Amino acid sequence: MGVLENKRRARLFYKYLSQVYDRVNPFVWNERMRDEAIGMLDIDADDRVLDVGSGTGFATEGLLEHSDNVHGLDQSVHQMEKAWAKLGKHDPVQFARGDAERLPYQTDSFDVLWSSGSIEYWPNPVMALREFRRVVKPGGQVLIVGPNNPKSTIGQKVADAIMLFYDADEADRMFSRAGYEEIEHRLMGPSHKPDVAIVTVARVPE
Repeated sequence: MGVLENKRRARLFYKYLSQVYDRVNPFVWNERMRDEAIGMLDIDADDRVLDVGSGTGFATEGLLEHSDNVHGLDQSVHQMEKAWAKLGKHDPVQFARGDAERLPYQTDSFDVLWSSGSIEYWPNPVMALREFRRVVKPGGQVLIVGPNNPKSTIGQKVADAIMLFYDADEADRMFSRAGYEEIEHRLMGPSHKPDVAIVTVARVPE
């Protein structure tokens, strides 16, 4: 387990990263990539959408262009404060503080669930994916954006010492174990590193 696959350490990390997050983020995850990933989802204007690990609200803003019923959840109050400053706490987004492995929502509460830049910090990704499946209605979609595994052996060892990095094969295993179907992957990245992120979308069985 990587050093940041620990909830206390991850919260401390984001306490400081939140100060510069919106300036650093575009170098690895920009609006073009976000919008391309959102395009992999079937979102209707009246769909109830949950953004897990909503952070400073970057993805949340993109989701609001497709649905009027978006909810955001994050464990870092420092990240959430940045989102509140942009969007408010309750309108147009309902924000909550919580844990990806224990979502504070009822079963079958959402039509779509999005999570970007969060899976790499989860101690148990399969447990979180099962929890996501619980709160998404049958036939609904779950989309996860995570860090693609580096190609070099040395890079992989360094990355794994910090947090979770994975490839399409590992994503297939995680989503399959969590009970999803119609699993699709797409690599994305900025021009200087076009495969830095792996985007996986899957459907909750009917």
